[in-house]
Amino acid sequence: MGVGLTVRPIAEADFAAVSALLAELGRPAVTVDKEEAAQAVFRRHVAAHDTASLLAERDGVPVGFLSLHFRERLNHPTPDAWIPDLIVTEREWGGGAARALFARAVELARARGCHRLVLESGYPASAPIASTSGRA
Repeated sequence: MGVGLTVRPIAEADFAAVSALLAELGRPAVTVDKEEAAQAVFRRHVAAHDTASLLAERDGVPVGFLSLHFRERLNHPTPDAWIPDLIVTEREWGGGAARALFARAVELARARGCHRLVLESGYPASAPIASTSGRA
């Protein structure tokens, strides 16, 4: 991992940071009239047994987010892991945060016995991140 870079599970206190990163990815910003409902969804996500989303921080400042879900699939005795969102703030592109987030997601998926890991972060801002991994 890069100097000062850490990856950790998200916590309820990360709502504002994760919301800002998702807005940078291209998701609608959380407005004041929807903040309470959005916080409730976030709290459920943090507490859910079938998620293990991650936050990357450089020197304590949030710089990246990866949403990780574990799903049962028909005809498979093992779950699959799904990443619907992967974002690293533009100033951190090339700094190793996306690789560190993805590597930790792979570790978590393997630990859960997943038969595959699907990355589906398809917002326009995610394309440069995906292309730096050699998998555009």
